[in-house]
Order: sequence, then C-alpha cells, then structure tokens
Amino acid sequence: MDGGKGNVDSTRGGMHDDGKWSGLSNVNSHCSLAEMDGYDMSKLRTKSKLNAERQRSFDERSLSELTSGLSKYLEGYECAYSPGRASVYSPDSSEWNSFEPHPIVVDAWESLRRCLVHFRGQPVGTIAACDHASEEVLNYDQVFVRDFVPSAMAFLMNGEPDIVKNFLLKTLQLQGWEKKVDRFKLGEGAMPASFKVLHDPVRKTDTIAADFGESAIGRVAPVDSGFWWIVLLRAYTKSTGDLSLAETPDCQRGMKLILTLCLSEGFDTFPTLLCADGCSMIDRRMGVYGYPIEIQALFFMALRSALVMLKHDEEGRDFIERIVRRLHALSFHMRSYFWLDFQQLNDIYRYKTEEYSHTAVNKFNVIPDSIPDWLFDFMPGRGGYFVGNVSPARMDFRWFALGNCVAILSSLATPDQASAIMDLLEARWDELVGEMPIKICYPAIEGHEWRIVTGCDPKNTRWSYHNGGSWPVLLWLLTAACIKTGRPQIARRAIDVAESRLLKDSWPEYYDGKLGRYIGKQARKYQTWSIAGYLVAKMMLEDPSTLGMISLEEDKLMKPIIRRSSSWTC
Repeated sequence: MDGGKGNVDSTRGGMHDDGKWSGLSNVNSHCSLAEMDGYDMSKLRTKSKLNAERQRSFDERSLSELTSGLSKYLEGYECAYSPGRASVYSPDSSEWNSFEPHPIVVDAWESLRRCLVHFRGQPVGTIAACDHASEEVLNYDQVFVRDFVPSAMAFLMNGEPDIVKNFLLKTLQLQGWEKKVDRFKLGEGAMPASFKVLHDPVRKTDTIAADFGESAIGRVAPVDSGFWWIVLLRAYTKSTGDLSLAETPDCQRGMKLILTLCLSEGFDTFPTLLCADGCSMIDRRMGVYGYPIEIQALFFMALRSALVMLKHDEEGRDFIERIVRRLHALSFHMRSYFWLDFQQLNDIYRYKTEEYSHTAVNKFNVIPDSIPDWLFDFMPGRGGYFVGNVSPARMDFRWFALGNCVAILSSLATPDQASAIMDLLEARWDELVGEMPIKICYPAIEGHEWRIVTGCDPKNTRWSYHNGGSWPVLLWLLTAACIKTGRPQIARRAIDVAESRLLKDSWPEYYDGKLGRYIGKQARKYQTWSIAGYLVAKMMLEDPSTLGMISLEEDKLMKPIIRRSSSWTC
C-alpha cells in the first residue's frame, strides 16, 4: 500500500550506520511468556537454526483446540492440513517439498524474494513494490513497517526467521534517532513509517535514511508502526520459541517507549487513542480522524502482546498494571459503543438527543438523522460489525476491513461478535468481496461529501484506493479471522477469487470499482504485500497452527459486558 508514499528525497538526512546491534545480548528469562499468553509457550522448542524440515513451534494442545471442528471444512481442500507435515518453500528450488502448490505460489515466492533489501549483506526487509514498468519510483523502493508485516509472516511460516529478526533490530535502532518535523520534535518512542538503504558503490558503504512522517503525504507520523512492531515481535517469538530477543534490554526499552506514548494521560475522557487522519493504512485524508477502528484494534492487540513480553521487574510491573487497566476500559468502551448490529441500529434510530447526566442513553449525543440511508439496507438481520469511528456527536458507520479482522484476532471482539462479523461478511459478500478480496472500507464516499472529507483527493475518488478500493493484502488477515472463527470455507472462497486474477494482473496494489473488477488507476504492480498477503493466506489454510503467531485467545479475566442485543448470537 501507499503508506504515505509520495515524492521523497532519498538522500535526505541519511545517517551513516555502523551495522551493529548494540546491547542486544541474550539474557535469562525473568518472566515466562507462558504465564500470560493464551497459548502454552512453555512447550515451544528453542531452535538455534531453522531449516527446510522446520519443527512445529506450537503446542499440540492449542493445535487440537484450534483445528477441532474444522476438519469438515478442510476436507477436500487442495492444501488440506496435516499436523505432521511441513510446508516449506526452498529458496534454492521452485518447488514445495510436500504438496503440489497452486501455479501462482511459485511465482509469488520468486517475486517476494526479488523485493528483499540488504544492509551490509544481511536482509533487513522488503521494498513496497518492484514495479519496473512504473515511470516513477517515488518511495515504493523503501521498506515500510506496516507493509513488511505480511512479508515477515510469510518468512516466519517458511522457516526463515533471520530476516524478521534483522528487521526488528534495525527498526528498533531507528527508533532511537532524533525525530523532527519542521523543528518540532516527535515523541521518543515513535517508530519510522519507512526506511531506505543507500548503497555507495565507490566507498562501498551502506547508510540508512528513515522517514518518521516528515516526508509523507500530509506530513503525518504513523501511529500504527509501533503497534505493528510489537505485534511482529510477538509473532517472531511464537514462531521460533526464542524468548531471548524480546527480553533484551533494547527490546524491552523499545516496547516501553511505544507504550509511554500511547498510555500517556491527558484531557481525553475515552480509553481509545486520539489520532489524526492519515496515521495508519488509510494514510490520506478520509475522515478517519478521532478514534478510528483500525488504530483502536491494533492498540488493543499491541497492549496484549506487550503484556506477555514485558519483564516483571519494577519498571515492567508498573507498565503491566497500566496496560491491564487500559485493556479493561478499552474493551468495555469498544464492545459497548463501537458495536453495531440490527438491534443497536434500531436503538440509535430512536435515540433522544441533548441528554444529560449519568443516566443518558445517547452518551455521545449522536443525532439519529445522521444515520446514512445506505446503512438501513446494508445491515442484515443477522450479523454486525465495529463501526469506523465514535466521538462526540459523530458516528462513522462505515465498515473497515482491517479494524474488524484485527478485532477478531486480538479478541477485542467477543466470540459472539466475531461470529457476527463473519455473518455480515457472508450476507454482504458482493459488496465487501465481489471480484477481488477485500474492500478496505464500505461504502465509498462521493459527491459533495467526497470533496469535503478528502479535500478533493484525486487518488481517493469513489470506489478507488482508500475510498472503497479492494486490497489483496487484506486476504491474510481475513483468512486468519476466518480460521479463528471456524469459518475457513469463507477464506477458501476468497482465495479462489483472488487466484483467478492476481498473477494475471501482475500482483496489483489495489483494485477499483464497486466489485473490485478493475486494476487500480494508480496501482503499482508487483506490490510486495499483495504477494505476501496471498502467500500467508495459503500457508495458514494449509497449516492452521500458524494462526497462533497473530491470534490472541480471549482473556478470561476480561469478562464480556452484558450485551444489549442478541441479534448476532449463534
């Protein structure tokens, strides 16, 4: 995706890098991740080196729980799950070792490897796109934090964790840089949106230039980079069974700096995180300022991931207490006020306004006349979703894919809510999936509203790019959510749709149109995360145990609130 991509001077502010990982020696474990994680981490086997015959890194108990009830759906798939079988793509061969893959899998792996970026001979990430036919490179030749996540997941699943480790360490090093935008200093814990490796063939040196938002379109710092970094650190730990990386002083400090930024106290009366427009995957002005679902779900997932990786020393215990308090408040707030189903929509439709005191039902003073007409037809009798945004006198009723998928994977959504999100997806398949998975948001905004909300952004015209475009990268998160909710058949159906076009269309960044029928008008081809998203989705279906890298089980201590509606219960 764009990730704030625009014209970037690749020579700006490049700091010479010594290529060393200072202070990252192994330390003994002070707190076993097994104490708080939803999966039994104590049974993970530490591996000094993964090879083509990689060992499973998830315990059999969690695996049996995960796959129970899925056999009837997985039966007959071309890549049916088998607990004793590894599915590793060899970098020295164009064949998979254990089954006959779909023809585009080989092309996908080869394309992904062409996107690797090296620093001093070591791979540290993947560039955003490898579209040699494009006249303008812009900053698609940089390594974006959010873009690399599906690539990292693919490499972890394929038994290649060193690439991910190098990336985690390099971005952690960049976090320590001084960050200024027009003489204003950013928070110490901010992670870069992207970085570029500059090779000097004459001096035979490598330097790195990082972008913290000062070169992005709109000059917006990425809020999600730090959250994705924490989530990826946990995924690396889950995949390899190596607790030592997360427990190093530098990684512990990096997590704490990110947490300090997002847990700071101020004037806000909500536990959600106040954000600017353009601070996440939707990196242009799209009216998501305030409390966008994407950031709140990622915030929740990052807090839960950090909770299981922080040491229980004096400083760590203080952060843990703050995280637990925030998680309780955040889960209550999101499950109460962001959730929408048929019954809740009917309640909002009948809201009274100008209510005062603690007895108010319409706590945010939402005006019923602000409910858009499309919503009444879109909302099925069975199903529901987390709306895009909730703030005083404003409720953004749009459906956003990433936020709802992450809500399922992080267990921000209760089991009933997770099932309802899947019900909605099936009921509104043509609108949300169509001819290419999956809409980044629905519906598109157009006309006078488009001019006001986007500032007449020519890239975000209706049903294009972030304004109702279809993004293949979201296939991996959709697949993970489907497996977790016991609906792998939905993922299989979506993957079948994607496979019919992705290779033929040269792996576009996004698709346009109400059904996602057209290659995006400004979409780069050979977009790295479109490639990686497909590979991760395929590998997850073939081996559902890999879900543990990105999924968090429900915290039994966070009891769901009493539901006001049961229209989405099973």
